Amino acid sequence: MPATPPNPTPPASKEPPPWKPANLWLLMFALVALFWMRDLWVTSTQVQPIPYSEFLQHLKAGRLDSIAIGSQFIEGKLKAPAADGRTRIVTTRVAPDLARDLAPFDVRFEGVVENTLLRDLLSWVVPALFLLAVWHFMAKRMAAQGGLGGLGGLLSVGKSRAKLHSETDVKVSFDDVAGVDEAKAELRESVEFLKNPKAYGRLGAHMPKGVLLVGPPGTGKTLLARAVAGEAGVAFFSITGSEFVELFVGVGAARVRDLFEQARAAAPCIIFIDELDALGRARGIGPLSGGHDEKEQTLNQLLAEMDGFDVSAGVVILAATNRPEVLDPALLRAGRFDRQVLVDRPDRKGRTDVLRVHLKKVTLGPDIDAEGIAALTPGFAGADLANLVNEAALLATRRGADAVAMADFTAAVERIVAGLERHQRVLGPKERRTVAVHEMGHALVAMTLPGTDPVHKISIIPRGVGALGYTMQRPSEDRYLASRSELLNRLAVLLGGRAAEALVIGEVSTGAADDLVKATDIAHDMVARWGMSPEVGQVVYERAQPRFLEMPEGMGLERGLSDDTARRIDVAVRALVDEAYTRSSAILAQRRALLDEGAARLLAQETLTEADLMPMAAAARQAAAPAVPALEA
Repeated sequence: MPATPPNPTPPASKEPPPWKPANLWLLMFALVALFWMRDLWVTSTQVQPIPYSEFLQHLKAGRLDSIAIGSQFIEGKLKAPAADGRTRIVTTRVAPDLARDLAPFDVRFEGVVENTLLRDLLSWVVPALFLLAVWHFMAKRMAAQGGLGGLGGLLSVGKSRAKLHSETDVKVSFDDVAGVDEAKAELRESVEFLKNPKAYGRLGAHMPKGVLLVGPPGTGKTLLARAVAGEAGVAFFSITGSEFVELFVGVGAARVRDLFEQARAAAPCIIFIDELDALGRARGIGPLSGGHDEKEQTLNQLLAEMDGFDVSAGVVILAATNRPEVLDPALLRAGRFDRQVLVDRPDRKGRTDVLRVHLKKVTLGPDIDAEGIAALTPGFAGADLANLVNEAALLATRRGADAVAMADFTAAVERIVAGLERHQRVLGPKERRTVAVHEMGHALVAMTLPGTDPVHKISIIPRGVGALGYTMQRPSEDRYLASRSELLNRLAVLLGGRAAEALVIGEVSTGAADDLVKATDIAHDMVARWGMSPEVGQVVYERAQPRFLEMPEGMGLERGLSDDTARRIDVAVRALVDEAYTRSSAILAQRRALLDEGAARLLAQETLTEADLMPMAAAARQAAAPAVPALEA
């Protein structure tokens, strides 16, 4: 059986070479050269014109047999050939009136025809080149925006605006993220899965489709997501929730589809959606919300895409929000964002680790203690600590120092917490004395009661918007629980300033406005939320929604109280505040000499540090403080 000859390879189709801008310039040069050569040829074949005055002499002498008149030239045919053999002559026309005026004079005159070839060429070549350049620029711009068929612009609104960072662009690793060790441990699983998905799923486990990072602002959620991409060495798509929503209906859903298509093509990769609450707010909230709302369509498309892609494809979805309470429940169910990682404010050890990361970037003095700075900054997030280091460096630079000292960090903490010092706000002697007595009252009560935070600094220098003085207390450790006695001591410290004013000056002022607000809030929470009032009982009357953003007082609380219950709560709150004021007054009355001495010293120095207050604190603790009322059954 003869062997079957192989199928002949079909000839490759010859595609026309791509059009290049250089070809256009060559064509234009060829056209200009053609016009120039034509002009030379026409000029060489024409009869040399003679002056118009000489033409008139031939006409008067009767040597012309016939005349042909054109728009610019007049051609005459001679009756007899001239001496040089010519049988016709040509001259350039001159206006008849001008020729008649010049004829009586013995002067030679002739017309001149201007060569307008270059001007004529430029009159249509330059506009054409300009239009071609504009068209070429717009075509490149549209192509860069992903336009279809060169239309770009309007047709590209459905394209995803996610910023793609290649695996070599992301330089952040877990070493750059400190203070959130638990969150990093949770995210290491995503990194291992992206590096080796087959080995990770050998026992049948699969990676969660979505990981939601929740926590207060500034704790490093976005930095953590970039660190995951940097550790895994994969592409990183970054976009915010608000970038999905546009003016046109359906654009958000189209961008979600396009984002997931790009991610599947670039797998393994990470999709990071920052500020997810802008996109994933719960549906049906608000009077204008409905099934045709643009945001709801975008959210529906996101839910469908998260259901439709396979986790084995190597695409991990990370999202961040500081408002998890407003997210749609469908986003948080199993199979979507089924793992929530809390990125909370760091504790004292975490703050120390964060500070060590940021302290590497500045020149430090020998007295810098990261743990001491961490002790001064309870409640600071990672972004707050980074800002603190920068503020301290600026303060050191401003005073012309060679390195940042511990005093710069203390001043930076005061500036962030209490505000900028306002030396230009000059207080009168009476007001300065009132402020000094007020702040010394806070400090003296705090130094007397057990379990309160140590007083770090007292100042009567105005700061910020309305603070005429401040008393800074530095906690010795991070606390997550507070007993009833500690809360009562805190109330007494807050009301110590007003009690001192009433004791020393004989009347109270408006300086305790902020203290009264804080004291009332603590007392109200003790009664209505923590069940610490025997008059009302151990019943929770108000439940605050879990949230990471600080909201105005009264927002996010569920209220369902009768008038009688509300009245009993108000009475109990007032009793706690009055009781704290009575304790503060008794403490200060027993230590009146220390109060007067401290106020006088504060007036003289304006600022007292912890070292200045140590003798006064020891003397204040020698006398027994009034007993704390026990919680009755």
